[in-house]
Amino acid sequence: MRKHQELRVWQQSMDLVEQIYSITNTFPDGERYGLISQMRRCAVSVPSNIAEGAARGSTQEFIRFLYISQGSLSELETQILIANRLNYLSDISVNMNSIQQISSQLGGLIKHLKSR
Repeated sequence: MRKHQELRVWQQSMDLVEQIYSITNTFPDGERYGLISQMRRCAVSVPSNIAEGAARGSTQEFIRFLYISQGSLSELETQILIANRLNYLSDISVNMNSIQQISSQLGGLIKHLKSR
């Protein structure tokens, strides 16, 4: 198994991608090239940047990509809140909880890597 696949934060962010694909399947067709596309890209970006950063040669590069993952996660959080305001999603608690957990794990990993 590759290094990034062993990281719990990568595994949970992969689960979040599945959640986002599932919930966006219920959105109106008119959002196909809007909110659906944007949310899916942000969700996919989180584990993708973790993987890319882990494959880089330096700790500093890994940290940089973890920060990019955090940014994508924040974007996704905002988009979930927008979807909720537009009444596309009624219960966002599971998604928001997942985002909070992943964000905490990213922060912990960054802190750990900076202390080395």
